[in-house]
Amino acid sequence: MLLLPVLGIVAAAQSPHQQIESLVDRHTAQYTQASKAIWEYAELGYHEDKSSALLQRDLKEAGFRIEAGVADEPTAFVATYGQGSPIIAILGEFDALPGLSQAALPDRNPVTAAAPGHGCGHNLLGSGAALAAAALKEYMETNRVAGTLRYYGTPAEEGGDGKVYMVRAGLFRDVDVVLHWHPADRNAVSNGGALAITSAKFLFHGVAAHAAFAPERGRSALDAVMLMGTGVEFMREHVPSNTRIHYIVSNGGAAPNIVPDTAELFLYARSPSLDTLDGIWGRIVKIGQGAAMMTETTLDVKILGSDNNIVANEPLARVAQKNLVEVGGFRYSAEEKHFAEELQKSLPPGGAGDPGWTSSVQPLRPFNPNEPAASTDVGDVSWNVPTIGFVAATFVPGVVAHTWQAAACAGMSIGQKGMLVAAKALAVTGADLFSNPQLVQDAKKDFARQMAGKTYKSEIPAGQKPPLDYRF
Repeated sequence: MLLLPVLGIVAAAQSPHQQIESLVDRHTAQYTQASKAIWEYAELGYHEDKSSALLQRDLKEAGFRIEAGVADEPTAFVATYGQGSPIIAILGEFDALPGLSQAALPDRNPVTAAAPGHGCGHNLLGSGAALAAAALKEYMETNRVAGTLRYYGTPAEEGGDGKVYMVRAGLFRDVDVVLHWHPADRNAVSNGGALAITSAKFLFHGVAAHAAFAPERGRSALDAVMLMGTGVEFMREHVPSNTRIHYIVSNGGAAPNIVPDTAELFLYARSPSLDTLDGIWGRIVKIGQGAAMMTETTLDVKILGSDNNIVANEPLARVAQKNLVEVGGFRYSAEEKHFAEELQKSLPPGGAGDPGWTSSVQPLRPFNPNEPAASTDVGDVSWNVPTIGFVAATFVPGVVAHTWQAAACAGMSIGQKGMLVAAKALAVTGADLFSNPQLVQDAKKDFARQMAGKTYKSEIPAGQKPPLDYRF
């Protein structure tokens, strides 16, 4: 009978951050199990039925109101607790990547050959963000904290632009601040950055013919694809050095003895600035049109996706950095250290990172557009709402996302420990935003400064619906 009063005294003696970190610890087992289940489901974008349902169930049980199937995306949802201002949002993702099925082992060992796997750690991302939301909600309820907390379950980050369609549906219109995180091989605050990206399929239409008996009757769509690829290669010399262009031949014809009447190039182009990328993209389209002219074929361009770069926010970055340093990193057990050493043997020479990255926090520094970077639909959210993010050391140092090594880490304790770091950093930062109205106002002021003279736009055509049948 004396236990509850004693616990109450202990809780009262804790600071708000200590209370929240204790709540994260209390819920860790449940959301670690969720991360394991989603890792095993390994569902591709817009098909994360079981992953989305699991997180919805856990958050509903935690006391959130669930609105499912938002923005014409069956696996998208919004979980809400509380009411009134401020409205603080936490983003979650849960889609896998094709071909990266991998056991939680330090050598290449697919669970199912050629099947999807969580090579970007989104099983940890979605579950860790939900863990932060559940702990923060309990803290708000216990301490009668006013405001609205939302978790956004966002599908198809890997090329499907789920968040872009959620932005278009107005789901972020009333949000004051957005928090997010991503798995990585180190602990750091992500203040801005990422590369703007546009992706499309260039489908050429020609005329089929017998490749030996009557080749002169044919007009090869594959020739057009190859000429376009050659043109893009020559163009690489004449674009900014931090531009990225990569493509595959997604359709090369039916058989060598048939002049291909259809062929397709699937291309991504990236740049630190969408404005710069617009000009580059226009030139890429001209190269495709030129290839069609040379081969007497026709060209259809289907824009599949487009993400903006992430807008920085200085006030949010400062508080996020303070909180991540406060939370700190973690250390490997003997078994985890052995796993890491064995896995690092599979990395290219010089690819292994500093083992200390997991137990330390990187200094806060501005995004360098000349350093390696990826793309994300978080960028489009950040062009509409003040946004700040974290990365946490869920991967062995030196491991990069979109690899089997990342998938292996995401399915075992190293990834789960990094997820716990991220959840605590997200939750305590959310608490600071609820308790400090000035911080929210400072974030909005800096957002207005960053956006001065700029207008949000997306290269995805207006009225285009989410590509629910999207395939890589």
